[in-house]
Amino acid sequence: MPALAVTATPEAPAALIAPGSDCTAAFRAAYENRYTWEPGFGGYQGRCVWEQTGQNGEPDRRVEGTFQVGADLKASVEGIDDEEIHKAIASQLWEVAIHRVRRSFEQTHGDNTFSAGDTDAVGTEVIVGGKGAGDRYRIKDDVVTMVHRHIHGTVVTIFTESVTHTGNGYLSRRYSSQYADPATGELRGGKSQFLDTFVPLSQGGPWVLSERVVESEAQGDTPAGRQLFRFEDLQAL
Repeated sequence: MPALAVTATPEAPAALIAPGSDCTAAFRAAYENRYTWEPGFGGYQGRCVWEQTGQNGEPDRRVEGTFQVGADLKASVEGIDDEEIHKAIASQLWEVAIHRVRRSFEQTHGDNTFSAGDTDAVGTEVIVGGKGAGDRYRIKDDVVTMVHRHIHGTVVTIFTESVTHTGNGYLSRRYSSQYADPATGELRGGKSQFLDTFVPLSQGGPWVLSERVVESEAQGDTPAGRQLFRFEDLQAL
C-alpha cells in the first residue's frame, strides 16, 4: 500500500491575482484538483470504532460495529445500539462519501461568477456572484484553503491547514469548521478541529477515510469534547 503523502499548504506566496478581476480559471483549477471517486464506484465495507475521550485524556467510552457504504453512497451501520453513536458514525461516512462525488465545475458552479478579493497567507479570496452570491472562498496553489458558504439557513466557515496528495487530486487532512448565524454572525456551537487520515483500498484507489479525530471547543452549556472514528478491515464491494 503506498504511503500517504501529507503536506501543509505551501508557504510560498500565491501568484497574485488583481483584486476585482475575474478569477474563474484559478478557482476552477482548485475545484478540479479535489480528489473524487471514479464513475462506477462500487462501495466498500469494514469495521467501525468510535471512542470518546474524557477530561483525563484517556478514552472513557468505546463502541465497535460494522459498516457498509454502497454504490449509492448510502451508509449502513450494524452492531451499534446507541442511536446517537450510530447516527454519528453513519453521518461521518455519508459526509465523506458525498464529497467524493464527481460533478463538473459547470454542474456545481455554472450559475456563479467569481472575482478576486485580497490575497493573504491563507490564499486569494474568491468572491462569488450569481446564484451563490454571499459565498466566499480562498485558494492557494490549486487548493481550496477556505470555504465560507450559506447552507440551510446557517453559515459554515472552513479553513484547510494541510492536505493529503493522492496523485489524483488532494484531500483535506487538517481543517477547522465553525457555524454562525448568517444575519448576525453569532456563533452556533464551538469551533471543531478535524484530522483525517485516508488510505487507498487498493493500489491507485479509491481512497477512503480510515480515521477521523474531531475536537470540539466548549460553547455555552456544551463542554469541549474529542471523538475518534476509525474504519478498519476495509474492503471494496
